[in-house]
Amino acid sequence: MAAWIRMIPDDEADEALLDVLNLARTPHGTVDNVMRVHSLRPSTMRGHVVLYRAALHDGANTLPTWFQETISSYVSILNDCPYSLANHWANARHLIADNARADRIEAALHAGRPEDVFDGRELALLRYASKLTLAPGRMEKADVDALRDAGLDDGEILEANQIIGYFNYVNRCLNGLGVTTDGDIIGYYGKD
Repeated sequence: MAAWIRMIPDDEADEALLDVLNLARTPHGTVDNVMRVHSLRPSTMRGHVVLYRAALHDGANTLPTWFQETISSYVSILNDCPYSLANHWANARHLIADNARADRIEAALHAGRPEDVFDGRELALLRYASKLTLAPGRMEKADVDALRDAGLDDGEILEANQIIGYFNYVNRCLNGLGVTTDGDIIGYYGKD
């Protein structure tokens, strides 16, 4: 089972749903369960696709792509979301392109100790991600000031904020509907 609710396969989709499924297709030509779970309400799938691509795969983002995927993975660890973690850690590992370094980063994130492998801007962003994920009601201006003090500009802060916010949204959607990776190609850079 790929989710606790019904997901409509391509061969049962009407024209309107097929249009959105085509928008949601991965580089592999498939529709991952994270999007297909919306098939009973195509308008939420369309919104989800647009939000996901704007937050994480926008060419205007300036944070390094490997680090965007690392932030995504950390939020998914904090939320105990195996679906997003499987996909986005696979992406981060691929982009880091150094298995020993990726292993150290993965261990530190799972231990909740990003300071074991990060410092400066990256550590500041991961601390911000942790607080925004685990204690959103306690956020304060000082949290953003700390990011500026670490050398991040407001555009980079916004990028990170949107990635963190998106993954908090999607982790809850996936966990709340029991969505699994069954049948998916893991990671954006997965092999066919």
